[in-house]
Amino acid sequence: NPIPEDAVPTTVVAVINVRDRDSGDNGEVSCNIDDGLPFRLEPSSENTYKLIIVRALDREMVAAYNITIRARDRGIPALSGRAALVLEVSDVNDN
Repeated sequence: NPIPEDAVPTTVVAVINVRDRDSGDNGEVSCNIDDGLPFRLEPSSENTYKLIIVRALDREMVAAYNITIRARDRGIPALSGRAALVLEVSDVNDN
């Protein structure tokens, strides 16, 4: 579903569940996204992260965001994976 451009910061727009079947450090996973986006990724509970709006969105400036979520475990050697997410911004009448 598109995110309305007037969604307030702190709005949760996605919940991401990360799973690693290993145990110990090999099973502990951290996730991140690129800097500079109007979103942040924050841990919610074990193996779950929330994608949160951190600043105002403007549909006329950016109609959609391509976000790459990177996951990395604490194993030695560390294993990693990534997933892409497209978030569309819906227009709200500005006038």
